[in-house]
Amino acid sequence: MADQNVRNAGFGSSGITGGSLASSLMSHEARASGGGVPSGGPTSTLQGMGAKGTTHSSGFTSSGISGGSKASDMMSREATAHGGGVPRGGTTSTVQSISMGGKGGR
Repeated sequence: MADQNVRNAGFGSSGITGGSLASSLMSHEARASGGGVPSGGPTSTLQGMGAKGTTHSSGFTSSGISGGSKASDMMSREATAHGGGVPRGGTTSTVQSISMGGKGGR
């Protein structure tokens, strides 16, 4: 289900779907960073997972983040970088929200 939710949001093997949640997220990120989408940010992470269909196998599932997974490692690193919490709108929270069928916390 997580992989399908990411595809439904507009992240797929052919790229980002125009007019989708993915394109809105990409536009927001590009404006916030001065014109480009940063590597390792929510858009690039979701596009990579959507293109490969690896959201679920990375540990982002429709029921939460799997312990001991790539997703839990990402969450831990992001929390450490932000003083112990995962920020709303950050990569981990956005990827998890969309993998669960949400709008990415925006």
